[in-house]
Amino acid sequence: MSNTQDPPPQVTPLNALHRALGAKMVPFAGYDMPVQYPAGVLAEHNHTRTAAGLFDVSHMGQVRLDGPAAAAALETLVPADIVNLGIGKTRYTQFTNAQGGILDDLMVTNAGDHLFLVVNAACKAQDIAHMRAHLRGPTLTELDDRALLALQGPRAIDVMLRLAPAIRSMKFMSFGTATIVGMTVWITRSGYTGEDGVEISVAASDCERLARLLLDQPEVKPIGLGARDSLRLEAGLCLYGHDIDTTTSPVEADLVWSIQKRRREAGGFPGAARVQAELASGPKRKRVGMLPDGRAPAREHTEVTDASGRKIGEVTSGGFGPTVGGPIAMGYVESAFAAAGTQVQLVVRGVPRPAKIVAMPFTPHRYFRG
Repeated sequence: MSNTQDPPPQVTPLNALHRALGAKMVPFAGYDMPVQYPAGVLAEHNHTRTAAGLFDVSHMGQVRLDGPAAAAALETLVPADIVNLGIGKTRYTQFTNAQGGILDDLMVTNAGDHLFLVVNAACKAQDIAHMRAHLRGPTLTELDDRALLALQGPRAIDVMLRLAPAIRSMKFMSFGTATIVGMTVWITRSGYTGEDGVEISVAASDCERLARLLLDQPEVKPIGLGARDSLRLEAGLCLYGHDIDTTTSPVEADLVWSIQKRRREAGGFPGAARVQAELASGPKRKRVGMLPDGRAPAREHTEVTDASGRKIGEVTSGGFGPTVGGPIAMGYVESAFAAAGTQVQLVVRGVPRPAKIVAMPFTPHRYFRG
């Protein structure tokens, strides 16, 4: 008999700690991950907005690219300007396909003598295979002996300054190394919540010690995937596989800001012809924020219609925004309906309900830009 069951989920170095903290565990991107702790998603969301939340993001892929031409080589696969990325700086970009669709989104850091990449967990294997197949020159190392923690919220930096004072001068999307009680860590001042904070790459063998140290700080509580999703939705940030995928272009997804002027003009990345055509003439559809009237949330795949009931788009992420105090959604609509203030309808459980297009983020970003 053949065994057709899915393989058991992988675990992060914090699996035992999550369970000891009473986390509800769920399978996510091939990993056993905490969706919430006993306090619940709402309390975790609000704690991150007011103090500091600790997230285990060790399921993400960490990759090192070495070689003098690594930046130029990576530019053949992404639309961002990597060649001119300064030392100690981080940039958000996407792997694009030949049709201009998005294979994954990622963070790229110029760590001085190498590039440091963080890619999504669900796309990790295919991203690494994609780079191995197409990059000419650089040496690629998958850093599977490292874990990744995110500390997010208005008190996150207060906590970090007690443990690693050297990060005081770091601004949003900058990178540095530090030593915390003998543990060498790589710190990026970034995150996925719209709040100020850091992502910390640490040796997997040190991860639980670092996590316990952070959780011992009075401002810090553990936060699961549920609140991570509501926080990033309020911040208007895309979730790969939902808000962006192989069919959406960076222009449709309202990610033009991540394509620097030199790359917009020169191209030289997969799908550049589509991106340049959409930059010149506008895309047929755009990613927008939507604010439903009333209290009924519009979930993923909810149909968006005009006043006559004609389908003009679809919700890609939706739910309750605790900081907003009501339902919020994002998705794609025909470009003619993408202006803020446009009235649309969201078909929730078969009933068309009024909503309007709004600018994102739903909750202001609080990144530290210096």
